[in-house]
Amino acid sequence: MSKQLQTSATLLRYCVGIDVSKDTLQICVSVIDSHGKVTIKGTCKVNNKVTCFDSLLSWVKKHCKDVSLPIRFVMESTGVYHEQIAWYLFQNDLAVSIVLPNKAKHYLKSLGHKSKNDKIDAKGLSQMGLEQTLTLWQPLSKTIYSLRMLTRQHQRLQELKTQSENQKHAILHSQISDKFIIKQLDKLIKLYEQQIQQVGQEIEKLLAKDQVLKTKIEKICKIKGLALLSVSTLVAETNGFDGFENIRQLVSFAGYDVVENQSGKRAGKTKISKKGNSRIRRILFLPAFNAVRYGEPSCQALFKRVFERTQIKMKGYVAVQKKLLTLSFAIWKSNEEYNPMHYANNVKELESETKKIVPTSGTTQDVPA
Repeated sequence: MSKQLQTSATLLRYCVGIDVSKDTLQICVSVIDSHGKVTIKGTCKVNNKVTCFDSLLSWVKKHCKDVSLPIRFVMESTGVYHEQIAWYLFQNDLAVSIVLPNKAKHYLKSLGHKSKNDKIDAKGLSQMGLEQTLTLWQPLSKTIYSLRMLTRQHQRLQELKTQSENQKHAILHSQISDKFIIKQLDKLIKLYEQQIQQVGQEIEKLLAKDQVLKTKIEKICKIKGLALLSVSTLVAETNGFDGFENIRQLVSFAGYDVVENQSGKRAGKTKISKKGNSRIRRILFLPAFNAVRYGEPSCQALFKRVFERTQIKMKGYVAVQKKLLTLSFAIWKSNEEYNPMHYANNVKELESETKKIVPTSGTTQDVPA
């Protein structure tokens, strides 16, 4: 009976798992049949250099003999080391999926793997691509890619400036201070301020070259609290909100999705997951305060509702952060002018919806709005 089943099974698709490191690529080619059986066709290791990619593709085609079957390449997002091979495969019109390292890690654990090495990871990625429906990777446009590098550079410079200011503050208030170190820190702070200003000017120049992108960003900037830098960061980190089919996916990507901790009679603390893009949450921190302070109608109403139910201001500000993100997404997708009174007129309706969703215990960190 098993022989009959084995002979009647037909191959469905190939998957190439690629475990990426700085110097090498560990490759594993697998195939799945109509009975769900995964078979490894071959493994190899090549250098992570552009000059070796042609030979890699030839080796893959040699092991994928049935040309009628689709091929999917799966790899982890390992810093920047995966970008060259991903771009090479994309430019050759091949299907590429890039998964988060923690997702691949938990998948391998579910298979019962206790050991970890490059070959095991490549086999796991290959099997993962066959058994799961992974989204196809789409590279950033050159403008968005440049914008992301500029906004991240702005963040790094701001962090270095804050670090130097903290060091100067500590030395000035210590028992014994050193004028030489203070002078050096003053020069560093001044240099960081100049570079931050230069990066801001470069962002403006980049947007001036793309009028469509500039116009859409300016529409979002009409929301009180959001400025050019914060909106540019949102657009850069989300690839122009591309690939998000709904608001729920975007909220999860930014780490604002609510995680419950309840079992039986036990009711633990409910909070946001923070399993997402930390740069988005960082850039929305101060705009949330400004949106409430300067009277953005929908944000003020949301903050008031959450604070009245929880008596914790920070939970209200986190809810406003999520609100600013979803408002930006809606304006970007609709490409319409922002009308603040549209949301202000629906305050009563929003309050009734919130009462149905938010528990009265006041343990939520975020509130759908």
